[in-house]
Amino acid sequence: MSDPLALVPLALAARDGRVDGHSARELVAAGITLLQRCPPLVRALAGRRAGILLPTCPAFVTALAASDGRGAVLINPLAAPAEVAYQIADANIGAVFTIGALASKLPAGTAHVLLDDAPAFALAAFDGEPRHVDLGAHTGIALEGELDAPGRDEEAVIVYTSAMAGTPLGAILTHRNILANARSTIEAVEFDANTVALAVLPFAHLFGFTVTLVAPMLCGGRTVTLPRFNPMKALELIRSEGITLLVAVPSVFAALLALLERDRAPLGASALRTCICGGAPLPAALQERWERATGSPLRQGYGLTEAGPVCLVNRRSRPNRIGTLGQAFPRVNVAVRDGEIVVRGENVFRGYVRGGERGLQVRDGWLHTGDAGTIDADGYVTFTGLIKPMFTRNGFNIYPREIERVVGAMPGVRRASVSAIPEPLRENEIALDITGDVREEDVQRWCEERLAVYKQPNRITIRAS
Repeated sequence: MSDPLALVPLALAARDGRVDGHSARELVAAGITLLQRCPPLVRALAGRRAGILLPTCPAFVTALAASDGRGAVLINPLAAPAEVAYQIADANIGAVFTIGALASKLPAGTAHVLLDDAPAFALAAFDGEPRHVDLGAHTGIALEGELDAPGRDEEAVIVYTSAMAGTPLGAILTHRNILANARSTIEAVEFDANTVALAVLPFAHLFGFTVTLVAPMLCGGRTVTLPRFNPMKALELIRSEGITLLVAVPSVFAALLALLERDRAPLGASALRTCICGGAPLPAALQERWERATGSPLRQGYGLTEAGPVCLVNRRSRPNRIGTLGQAFPRVNVAVRDGEIVVRGENVFRGYVRGGERGLQVRDGWLHTGDAGTIDADGYVTFTGLIKPMFTRNGFNIYPREIERVVGAMPGVRRASVSAIPEPLRENEIALDITGDVREEDVQRWCEERLAVYKQPNRITIRAS
């Protein structure tokens, strides 16, 4: 029989870390109780996947546990209703865990559970009247098993990404993938029970999920969530909560640094010892300014959804080489072949829900990332550019063909072309050039209804047919 701690939710509960004052064990027990006390949920999930449409919050752990070990689609709360509907249909989702403020994004009639008041209670909305489910009367959860058990080779989470051909693909990560990557994170970045992570990235973003939720919980640490990034609030939490770990994208560090430099105030957070940046290329000047202002080195890492996600980092125990992505994670092989970064290890994903021929490819066990780089004699990798057709904005991937496909379907549009406009604070902005007979305000409305907030074009140019 497989070890129960080979499932991500139960592995999180085993060390009993904490998320915003709630123990991981309490949050997982609430999810199991929800399954036990809500037969309609069990029926809705039978033979299907779960969906999690939540902000960064403790209820995310409850939803993960209530997914019953099956593949849970992590839906970005910034997604537009059309994107949510696509993922629900494409992944065959039977029920979605969400909150009242996000429920309007769901297609009409979608079975869902509101977790606004988790882990105390939930509101299950299936056929008929919504049903109140008491989650707080459970007697706890007793766990037995090997704390370092390898994860099961079964679906754990699915994240939609890699829309190089125009349509996002659901990347499937197994329990083995997630647990292996989180344990490598713990070793490379030296997490322990005293780790206090500030979660500013969405848990629907695998960087935020694995590094600021799963890894701290596996070592009995603590995670403090910030559902919506605000630099003033983030600095307040860093100071008041004894944050030791800050993981974010370049635009977040830039915003925090701008505030510190504007106020000419010290960070005042002596506990902060590890700062890691990923999601987009990190300017060397930002690294240097951050360390001067805070006294804490800003270490660059690298990863992608299909690799769990982290593959490279400038480790705490080794020199922080500014301008590089660092060295390979423990038990992860990284090489550069024909100028392309390739990755092999237990962190590499199983494949896509469908349409794998349009996504990143795994050949002879090596994941071809679509990113160009070089590697030196010490194993430090330097990013040199993109091979795959995409760019980043605020740490999110932007796929021109996806936006072109959506805009191209608008009546009156004959041709749509998307390009990047370099922007120092947000990496890039989005330029949309249209040939057709449409008005700019109608194009904006069309995009708002069908594309996530971070995919909205900043500059729209229309040429008459």
